Amino acid sequence: MRKQYPQITPSSTFPAPALLILSLAILSSPGFAQIHVSPTGNDASSGTAARPVRTLQRAVTLARSQETTANGDVTIELAGGTYRLARPLELTPEDSGRNGHNLIFRAMPGERPVLSGGVRITGWKKIDQSRNLWTAPVPPSVTDSRQLYIDGVRATRTRGRLPVGVTMTATGYTAADTRMAAWKHPSNLEFVYTGGNSVWSETGVGLGSWTEPRCPVASIEGTTITMAQPCWNNSTLRVMLPSGARTANLVGPKSVGATPTYVENAFELLGTPGQFYLDHDSSQLYYVPRLGEDLTKADVELPTLQSLLSISGTPDNPAHNIIFSGLQFSYTTWLAPNGPDGFSEIQAGYQVTGPDGYSKQALCTLVPGGMCPYGAWTKETANVALHFSHHIQFVRDAFAHLGAAGLDLGDGAQNDVVEGSVFSDISGNGLELAGVANPLAPDAEFASDNRIANNLFEHVGAEYRGGIAIVIGYARRTLVTHNQIDHTPYAAISIGWGGWPDKIQMTGQANHSTGNVISDNLIHDFMLVLSDGGGIYTQGRTGQTLADGERVTGNVIYDQFSSGHGIYTDNGSSMITVDGNVMFHTNHDNWGSRHRDWYDGHNGTNYDPLTIENNYWQQGDADSSKENVTEANNHLINSLDQVPPAVLRSAGLEPAFRDIASLHFAKAAPPEPPSRVAAWAANGIAYVTWSPSVDQGGSPVESYTVRASTGTEAHISAAEFRKNAYLKIDGIATSQPVTFTVTAANRQGTSVASLPSREITPQQQTIEPPAAPQNVSVHAGKGAASIHFQLPPAAHPAGHASPILAYEVTVNPTGRKVVFTGRNIIVLEGTHTTFYAVDGLTSGTSYTFSVAAVNAAGTGTPAVVGPVTIP
Repeated sequence: MRKQYPQITPSSTFPAPALLILSLAILSSPGFAQIHVSPTGNDASSGTAARPVRTLQRAVTLARSQETTANGDVTIELAGGTYRLARPLELTPEDSGRNGHNLIFRAMPGERPVLSGGVRITGWKKIDQSRNLWTAPVPPSVTDSRQLYIDGVRATRTRGRLPVGVTMTATGYTAADTRMAAWKHPSNLEFVYTGGNSVWSETGVGLGSWTEPRCPVASIEGTTITMAQPCWNNSTLRVMLPSGARTANLVGPKSVGATPTYVENAFELLGTPGQFYLDHDSSQLYYVPRLGEDLTKADVELPTLQSLLSISGTPDNPAHNIIFSGLQFSYTTWLAPNGPDGFSEIQAGYQVTGPDGYSKQALCTLVPGGMCPYGAWTKETANVALHFSHHIQFVRDAFAHLGAAGLDLGDGAQNDVVEGSVFSDISGNGLELAGVANPLAPDAEFASDNRIANNLFEHVGAEYRGGIAIVIGYARRTLVTHNQIDHTPYAAISIGWGGWPDKIQMTGQANHSTGNVISDNLIHDFMLVLSDGGGIYTQGRTGQTLADGERVTGNVIYDQFSSGHGIYTDNGSSMITVDGNVMFHTNHDNWGSRHRDWYDGHNGTNYDPLTIENNYWQQGDADSSKENVTEANNHLINSLDQVPPAVLRSAGLEPAFRDIASLHFAKAAPPEPPSRVAAWAANGIAYVTWSPSVDQGGSPVESYTVRASTGTEAHISAAEFRKNAYLKIDGIATSQPVTFTVTAANRQGTSVASLPSREITPQQQTIEPPAAPQNVSVHAGKGAASIHFQLPPAAHPAGHASPILAYEVTVNPTGRKVVFTGRNIIVLEGTHTTFYAVDGLTSGTSYTFSVAAVNAAGTGTPAVVGPVTIP
């Protein structure tokens, strides 16, 4: 019979401040043991306040001896300062709280202890005045690292566009010339394939627009570039279904595409401020400092450990009743992407790995010899990881400057709590819960009854752009509530898995998920780089009925940059209620989408059951209930101030936790550079667009500057770019190749320049105004109407076409003109539909709407829709 453990009292009953006060009070009572730790302590000491020990390993050893006799909680109290771990802190069931009590790791009041996996680098010397290049020795024990921090500000490995043209081959590429063969350490290079919307000169590559896979180079000889295996096969040969219509994984394409977005980790690319190169053969670190950085005085941290904390139990003997409060986990790396598997992403940090990954991994019955269950790809590693843990709490902790995912509450996580914590500057996913390898696990192994509340997530996916703030696999009765998530390169919350088989009229992966709730979260400025995601993305079956399925309620979601959905019910999403949310300024849909039901022997006649009601949005769908999907009582808005204030106030951090938004983990600095710069030019003008900075540095971005390689320069405010999503530049020479770079500026200064756009050669040409938009429709709401439309035919910038920059709407009978602009206009493609709301309309009045696309030649032919009477 499995052991039963008592419920932890802290945080499930008290808000975090009360928890800390309670702990201080009870720890002075008889029977409660304290062990004191300080970076200046001595492990030969007894661990008293007067004689603290120095390492956490020693403190844990003392705790184990005291837990057998203590008549209460055992607390390890950490003084402020940096604890440089020589190895990960590993806790087991032996370290669990006993006799109904807890083992508590907590910061001394008012102090911030940092558990660090890094080494401080000193001894800097300038070796190249022209490039401002500095070098310093690293300890011989350091084998490699992918990250570097200067006063807490992340540096990046060297990167740049490929210096030569390449042609893809079965084993890699053939280069146009031999210059890369002369580079130092070619086997250290990494090719990066960034997804995202294809726009103008910048084509989205990757393994889907929601991914950013990476593959190492194995060797370069002459013009032959050989890529590392199995990463290359896993990223270019993903096996197809017998029909050839799609890949057997049912998720994304077969191959990364022809040309990498950029190459990373080359010694020869040194010269850009904020970029470094680690030569592990010579144990030398090279770096070009940013403006204002003084390497002789700065705290330069090189992460070396890949794990800071591991808590591991078993289904029959889980680790339990352990609390972490007020700690900061920082400065780790993750070296798996350097190896032969690389980072062959499929979605949400999950990867295809192993020599048979492309042909068998997670493909189950879809291919001969497929590995089951379907969808069980390799999970992204976390720097703080739990495995079979019960009643573990992270309260007011910080996960910052981490090189993999931040925190993983893995298989068998039950009644765990993460509350009042900050997740900032994390290379991959912020917080992972459960996995996707065991969808039908028995109760003891299934993640259940976990709570993720009142946390702040920002600048996750700092290195692996497909990173998501919160990623949940198969779980039940999870509560994700009152979190704030902003400035992410891709989606904010992802929950569920395994629904893709509906693409081929098959049932999705069976699972035991049920009763998950995503409520009252505040999500904004998301999907800043990649596309085809959402503020809340959900996948697969979530319950047996709508009553026990997933509930998405009270969330406020706005300012989505790349295309997707505000709330995204993707393939196989079934038994979901979307109720009382705010979805504003999204790209393309507020909510989407419906999928045919193949579960439980159904034949696809109806859709997977969904209820979409009481939401505030611009989508404007009419009430309906058919084929298992109900839309009812949703409210059309055209600004956030049209939402009841109580709805807005209730989303995000609750008052007791709003102080965590003021915490900082790095020196105030300029923003990181923008990315994915794209351009179109003709007739002496150019239009340039880009993905904005994800990490804004010490303050919000205020403006951008665009520079042409020919010398022309132009500026735009951040507010104007948010409105239009492009900048027009005059004075561009005809028949002269040109590229563009973009910098971002905040109160602290100006970023380094982005990577250049792809080279284009403007021509003099005749440009015609666009044809009428297609499939225009109008959805009436109270005092407003939602106008839906698709691109005009042949509207992409090819031949003599100019990109569509705006849509002009004329409202009749009043003649009022409204102009729609934004990123959703710039990236609209194919058969996708986008929409805007027009408000200020009079109830009972009949209106028609004339909708015309605008390009460089002017306003095109309108499409007229209506009349419609405003209710």
